[in-house]
Amino acid sequence: MFSGSLLDAARRLVEVQVLSPVGVRPEVQRRGIGAALIRHGLEILGRRGVPLVWLEGDPGYYSQLGFQAGGGLGFRRPSLRIPEGAFQVVRLPAYEPWMTGTLVYPDAFWRHDAVGLRDPDA
Repeated sequence: MFSGSLLDAARRLVEVQVLSPVGVRPEVQRRGIGAALIRHGLEILGRRGVPLVWLEGDPGYYSQLGFQAGGGLGFRRPSLRIPEGAFQVVRLPAYEPWMTGTLVYPDAFWRHDAVGLRDPDA
């Protein structure tokens, strides 16, 4: 559910996490299971001192879990293929204001072409 990543901040690299993917079986969706899993995961990461968690997803859904658009908070997407609105972050208690910069996805995301959206007409 969470993958270790890095934030390339001006002061230093910061270890962060990316949430992806989350899935709930269709027959039990809309019962709060996914939200409960995410909230519990964020609580654990907060206790472990993780400052930031990112995801690519629907702002309408993830905003209820505390995620915000990253661009307006001083963060840059790891790829321009990620729609600006979908690039979201939640700041946990260990976050400090100097922690801004570019999110660097782990190599596996790139190897499996699991970053952003491809344009089929390109």
